[in-house]
Amino acid sequence: MTKLVYILNGPNLNLLGKRQPDIYGNETLSSVEKQCRRLIVGTEFRLKFKQSNAEYQLIDWIHEARQEAHAIIINAAGYTHTSIAILDALNTFDGTVIEVHISDIKVREKFRHHSYISLRADEEVIGKGTNGYLIALQSIIKKSI
Repeated sequence: MTKLVYILNGPNLNLLGKRQPDIYGNETLSSVEKQCRRLIVGTEFRLKFKQSNAEYQLIDWIHEARQEAHAIIINAAGYTHTSIAILDALNTFDGTVIEVHISDIKVREKFRHHSYISLRADEEVIGKGTNGYLIALQSIIKKSI
């Protein structure tokens, strides 16, 4: 039996590698997805890797994950600091939730210091670049062994 992990990405992450490379690096979201898929080869895991600029779409995917997912890795991007609705949706999910941020939101602009997502997250991976996705996925795999 395989275990499904949703990796959800919020607004502007479709521009990863093109937008503010001094903060977010040069790697694309497609490259991150490929690395995550390579990491799970030979394991019991499979992925749904998604990105949307629309808050409601992220919420719909979280609701979908309630029915079929073992875990959610979420980089809610700008919604991290504003979306009580995404927090409410995550609170309905019984599996593991790991919050990922490419940059260190704790040392950036003051408005980025607060995370609604962290109120539900079982773990945070912050400021590790795109490698943060792999760290989060490795954590989920280790906890399942």
